[in-house]
Amino acid sequence: MNALANRRFLKMNGLGNQITVLDLRGSKHVVSESEARAIASEPRARFDQLMVLHDAVTPGTDAFVRIYNTDGSEAGACGNGTRCVAWAMIADPQMGDTAKNHLALQTKAGLLPAVREGETLFTVDMGAPRLAWDQIPLAEPFEDTSRFELQIGPIDNPILHTPCAVNMGNPHAVFFVEDPYAYNLEQIGPLLENHPIFPDRANIELAAVKAPDHIVLRVWERGAGITQACGSGACAALVAGVRRELTARKATVSLPGGDLAIEWRERDGHVLMTGPVEFEWEGTLDPALFDQAA
Repeated sequence: MNALANRRFLKMNGLGNQITVLDLRGSKHVVSESEARAIASEPRARFDQLMVLHDAVTPGTDAFVRIYNTDGSEAGACGNGTRCVAWAMIADPQMGDTAKNHLALQTKAGLLPAVREGETLFTVDMGAPRLAWDQIPLAEPFEDTSRFELQIGPIDNPILHTPCAVNMGNPHAVFFVEDPYAYNLEQIGPLLENHPIFPDRANIELAAVKAPDHIVLRVWERGAGITQACGSGACAALVAGVRRELTARKATVSLPGGDLAIEWRERDGHVLMTGPVEFEWEGTLDPALFDQAA
């Protein structure tokens, strides 16, 4: 029988960003792409991101977290998902430790400390953004990644052009526009995500700066599509706004699912994201899901 059969999962969301939390601590099993896709096909476990807890690999950390997109690909970071994991590891009776208010979670992108600010409110330290072209990565050198050459549409009248590139544990391209809802993101999102300039694909953000402390944002997430919210995308949008001298270092980022408070802290360059989480339900994974999964 597959190691994931009958495993308990938590279905949660961060501002509508659909998150499934799966606890594999104590097991050596690593979820494969096909297994992640199988879980995503189950209506009650369907996710934008699957957050899988493993035993800690570094002293002083609480868990190692692998993150999967709907298509089974792995992501380096997920801010909304990290807040959901933090809630699960503190508040869930079977998974958590109610004596804790601070967690150190490790992912492929590095350490993501999380602090409980209220019953369902958490702050995640997303670390420092990576801004060099080969850190994002881009397929060719650009000295200034705050404005790099990329456009979609007619050459003399492009639909979108000249984004800012930011890596917040995964690659992001932020386009500043007047109205993020004026664009057919379902159509242009896949084209930009898979553009040859992004060897690892990219998350695509459409950002409107309404005030120095307020950004309105829509996101096409790499491997997941349009989502109600994206924590790393909100962080990328603020970093891009500061780099373009359009915003302050603290701002509210409004997404379709709600607001996140983002700060690009000057003293150490880390980006802090604060927002709520919501528990929806729990369930167990049907063994039949994995009959064809490898």
